[in-house]
Amino acid sequence: MEWIGTGSLLAWVWLLLGQGFFWRTDVRLPDRRDPERWPSVAVVVPARDEAAVLPDSLPSLLGQKYPGRAEVFLVDDGSTDGTGARARELAAARGGLPLTVSSPGEPEPGWTGKLWAVRHGIALARERVAPEYLLLTDADIAHDPDSLRELVAAARSAGLDLVSQMARLRVVTFWERLIVPAFVYFFGQLYPFRRVNRPGARTAAAAGGCVLLRREAAERAGIPETIRNAVIDDVTLARAVQRSGGKIWLGLADRVDSVRPYPRPADLWRMVSRSAYAQLRHQPMLLLGTVLGLALVYLAPPVALVAGLADGNTTLAALGGAAWAVMCGTYLPMLRYYGQPLWWAPLLPFTALLYLLMTVDSAVAHYRGRGAAWKGRTYPAP
Repeated sequence: MEWIGTGSLLAWVWLLLGQGFFWRTDVRLPDRRDPERWPSVAVVVPARDEAAVLPDSLPSLLGQKYPGRAEVFLVDDGSTDGTGARARELAAARGGLPLTVSSPGEPEPGWTGKLWAVRHGIALARERVAPEYLLLTDADIAHDPDSLRELVAAARSAGLDLVSQMARLRVVTFWERLIVPAFVYFFGQLYPFRRVNRPGARTAAAAGGCVLLRREAAERAGIPETIRNAVIDDVTLARAVQRSGGKIWLGLADRVDSVRPYPRPADLWRMVSRSAYAQLRHQPMLLLGTVLGLALVYLAPPVALVAGLADGNTTLAALGGAAWAVMCGTYLPMLRYYGQPLWWAPLLPFTALLYLLMTVDSAVAHYRGRGAAWKGRTYPAP
């Protein structure tokens, strides 16, 4: 048993020092200055059954204080709840940036619904605006009035082809507090922001809720056609831009927030499990490695501590306690970012167990033909 405790502690020492300092939360928009000329921007919003959240998100886009030309294109992806009509009502009542609402119809074979909507929105934007930049943002994302201005200024100042911010997700209910900060923490562990932002890095990632993309870079990478069947479209998009020679950046947001509620644990379970196995490229061996890795890194420390105390094995207890302490220490910055009490940190092993079960459930759903299911659509593995 002691070798498990030793392995877990060594794993945490390596994660603490060797995984791009993933646990730090100070990666924010790079230094920026106003450009001499503000480029034109098209804001593309794919939306499917989003009428309930639009009043909290769409007015924030229409109310952007952007010095250049900007228009919003909301693409209604086969909604049945009056999403398009609600968007038009909000635009008529609030005013602001011009809004175009359209629907492309059902996606062609080989396309996910979201990327089919993005394709349609980009095509409309090219006709209407000929934008230099595209802001791809989800229908549940609210932006501070200066969000677009800051994104464009950062992209221009640093010569970036893609700027993405991880929106601050809603954290209100018990289950949101337990699962949501850990979701961002685990994402950063998989894709350390500092590593993503390093020139010449192999790691590429983006957060799909807020992506500012230079149109020329999108065309060079063949976006969205080259990623049309991607379930995890944000990471796939970033990889495509990076591989085509583009310069990308990813960080945490100060001016971008998700307004989507996840009041029940089932809602959060669905959010994670729908794409967890796709993240593992539908490979059984990667699934096995992930399960074993989560068990060693997150579950072994408390088990070793309790077992060591119960058996009087001080060495085992010390190893487990030390690993658990390092784990908690790396989680504290994320809890502070979300304004949560620091005593949530020792619960991270339980949260990791839930993520392990969600990942296994995602694989089971895939093999039962229900993988990557979202809002009435199910997508097969590419």
